[in-house]
Formats: sequence, structure tokens, C-alpha cells
Amino acid sequence: MKHQVFAVIALLLPQAAFADVLAVEPVTDDVWALVGPKVQRDPENLGNNATFGVVVTRDGVVLIDPGGSWQGAEMIDAAIDTITDLPVTHVIDTGGQDHRWLGNGYWQAQGAVVIASDAAVADHKDRGSMQMTGLSQLIGEGLEGTEPSYADVTFGSDHLLEVGGMRFEIMHRGAAHTPGDSFVWLAERDVMFTGDIVYVERILGVGGQSNVKSWIEAFGAMAAFAPAHVVPGHGGPTTLETATADSYDYLVNLRGRIGALIDDGGDILEAPEVDQARWSYLEQFESLAGRNAQTTYEQMEWE
Repeated sequence: MKHQVFAVIALLLPQAAFADVLAVEPVTDDVWALVGPKVQRDPENLGNNATFGVVVTRDGVVLIDPGGSWQGAEMIDAAIDTITDLPVTHVIDTGGQDHRWLGNGYWQAQGAVVIASDAAVADHKDRGSMQMTGLSQLIGEGLEGTEPSYADVTFGSDHLLEVGGMRFEIMHRGAAHTPGDSFVWLAERDVMFTGDIVYVERILGVGGQSNVKSWIEAFGAMAAFAPAHVVPGHGGPTTLETATADSYDYLVNLRGRIGALIDDGGDILEAPEVDQARWSYLEQFESLAGRNAQTTYEQMEWE
């Protein structure tokens, strides 16, 4: 039975409200992507500027990533109710960004079990206060009700979740966009949920918490499954070919160009000038490409 407060939420958050933010896109049988905007967090998206996965099993729903706030999780719940009446029984946090875990408390209040890698939970604890402060400035009153809440089940490198006849293989293969990024393989549907290991349609972000070298390696471990369907961390459902072009190839080029710059004696101020033009079609290229280059320079300088 759906939680009793949904009737109230439905009045406050009608379908049109989440429809303006989350596009409900079918991927394959029993699998959907909730595709959020590729812009900054704001009071309208409530921190849900990312893509989330929904898998309907006979025993309930498995949600890939909980939303960026309590109210953001409510928005996701309303979207799920257009797909199925079954409750969310499990939530998988795929990484350390706010939209990968700050909605946990909402789902735990509904009785769902939250799963995350040990490295992700350590990152949540390390950066949670900073993320809450940032969100308070970006989404304002939309942060009301949100409190950091950590996973109920954690794992080192691998975790198998079996729900309603489906097997979810959750794998952490090293730091990527964040230290605890994981991907989720649903073999029965040939679907890979990548979290922030994959961005499509918009340029990925290399931050101080990222590791470009192991990000490339984590992508390779994910791609070895050769999924027919990829649900990325940002952007719409896609193919492995597109995921490779928009994320893996970008990272390999960035690391190669910055490595050459360092070998030639170049300094960090020159990093934004390395050639990334091949990816200028991606949204937010102008605002992030230079920063990505400088952050990668800083990482590689100390290797």
C-alpha cells in the first residue's frame, strides 16, 4: 500500500509539477528513466537535475538514486505513481553527489532499504554539510525537510540485490565523478544504470572529488558488460556507443592532452587551452571545459 501521505503530496505536487522537471521515459520492459534537467539545481527541480532509474518487479520498485532533497524525492515518488501502484522497496545510491543520496530519508520513512558503497557513504559524511549549505542557497525553501540520512546496507566492491525475480548487480570499481560511484547491472533486461560514471548530452564535470584516471577505468569495467541499454547519470537513456563518445572518449582525450601539456613544461594556466573542441556540442561545454582541464592538471601533477 502506498504511504498515507501521498494523498496530501498529490494535492501539493500534481502531475504537471513533476512533468515540468522529470521526463518519464521507457527504456525496456519494466524499466524507466526519470530524466531531469541538465541545468543547475534550482527551486523548481529541487536538486533533481539528474537522471534516475526505475525498475518495476513483481514485489515492488527498485529506484536507482533517491533525489536531491526530501521534496525532490516526493517529486520522484509522484512520477513513479504514473508508472505503477507498487511501493518502492529498495533505493540504490550510485554515488556521492547530492541527488544520489540526500533524498534517502524520504524513502526510508516509507520503509525502503537504501544501499550504497562504503566509499559513497564515507563521501556523504565528508561532504554532506557542504552539500546542504550549497543546496540551501540554490533551492531555498525546497530544502525544508531534508536531513542527511545514510544507507542501511553498505558494501565494499560488490553487492547482489534480488527483488521480485530480478537480480541487481551493484559494483563499485573505484572513484569516478565521486569517490564512491557504482554502476548497476540488470542482466534480465540488458540494462546498465551508470550513475555519474556516464554523462550524455551535457559535458561531465571534473571536480575536486573526482579522479579522472580511475573514472576511465570504472567506465571500462562498466562497458565490459556491453549493455544494450544505458541509463546515464545525466541525459536521456542511450546506447553504449553514445555513452562512450560523450564520456569515455572525452576523459581519455582530456587526460592525454593534459599529460602532454605537463610533459612539455606547460602550467595550469595553459590547461584551459588544450583542445576539447570535439565535445563542444555538449551542453555546458563553455562553462565547464576549462575548469575540467585545470582540475585534471592538478590531479596529474601529483601522480
